[in-house]
Amino acid sequence: MSPVSPYQVCVAFLTRVRADGRPEVLLGRKKTGLGSGNIVGLGGKIEPGENARDAIVREIEEESSLVVDPADLRQAGLVKFAFPYRENWSQDSTVFVGSRWTGEPAESDEVAPAWYPIDELPLDEMWDDAKYWLPTVLAGGRVLGDFRFGEDCRTVSEHELHDPHLLSAG
Repeated sequence: MSPVSPYQVCVAFLTRVRADGRPEVLLGRKKTGLGSGNIVGLGGKIEPGENARDAIVREIEEESSLVVDPADLRQAGLVKFAFPYRENWSQDSTVFVGSRWTGEPAESDEVAPAWYPIDELPLDEMWDDAKYWLPTVLAGGRVLGDFRFGEDCRTVSEHELHDPHLLSAG
């Protein structure tokens, strides 16, 4: 694994099953900041004094107006991102998945949320790393991965997926 990044973030993927039985995931079009224009999971920076679980609950509410009980989130792994050509973008992201919340998703200043069928993820509009691990996480698996982005800061130039059992359950 790569060294711990000083920039710690968290991301969540909320899922539901439509009336016709088709599973969906809540993603959002990023409107500001890093990744603007991409479709992303809900999440953001872990603030001083917060743990990842507290931070993701706060971020979900800030970005979508949904309220999630921390106990209703499954910690699904850790993804480390290295941006050698933009070091200040490098970060470690704790990944969560959940299927219980209160409220209806609403657009925020940061994200325009929308439901997407899990079998038709918009991977070509997401960060390039998502194709390597997001389907596994949405299928109930876990991820422990290192991703290095190339000079364009958009394309994964190297990646390594590790045994997710090396992570403690969260």
